Amino acid sequence: MTGEALKGVTTDTLADRVYRALRDAITTGELRPGQKVTERGLAERLSVSPTPVREAIRRLEQDGLLERTGPRTVKVAEFGDVAIQDLAEVEVALRGMVARFAARHATPAQLDQLDAVLDEADDLLILVKQRHQAGQDVSRHLDRLLDAMQRFNGVVESCAGNPVLVRLLDQTRVFSAPERRSRLVELISSDDRFGMERYAIHRALVRALRAGDSAAAEALVLEDARGGLGDLLAGTTGAAHS
Repeated sequence: MTGEALKGVTTDTLADRVYRALRDAITTGELRPGQKVTERGLAERLSVSPTPVREAIRRLEQDGLLERTGPRTVKVAEFGDVAIQDLAEVEVALRGMVARFAARHATPAQLDQLDAVLDEADDLLILVKQRHQAGQDVSRHLDRLLDAMQRFNGVVESCAGNPVLVRLLDQTRVFSAPERRSRLVELISSDDRFGMERYAIHRALVRALRAGDSAAAEALVLEDARGGLGDLLAGTTGAAHS
């Protein structure tokens, strides 16, 4: 267990940082399903005291990602396809709720920021398509495009003005940010039309947010989230059985 997910933990909000580091290690496979770990061992690898590790483990047990095997020992939970689909349904529902709250609380400045991010993404998307069709490397432009869409989602979450809801969403995501990025890069690199049928949803979402139409905003995000997670999970299933 020497990957980057367990490095770089600082003293700021230490329990939260340890929690995120361990969660990323689990979702990226650095900590494997069924693997046993100890509080002391994790604390040593993270260069922290056992206290924040103990708190992080407690939260991960509540999330269903770790299972207690002894007073100071846990193991990584083994998820079946049904459990993953259940988690995906929760993530989709929470993302819809974020959009509903965003329609109620988004400020004009935030809405302008969303449009600006999409303007940047549109330009990058054109470049990715052109380079892909010319047989040229698209990795740099694709990284910038995915960065832009990540910023877009982050602004939408800020628009919601509900940190509790956003924290719940972070805890229930099927894929960690690095894993999601890796899968998207692989899919888009092989098919420059991947996800294009849903891309226009982002502009429609901003229009719904400007209109304060919470029902429309939620419906758009639910459609996008279901499609996006469905594609990523299909890719996971295919890889697992190949």
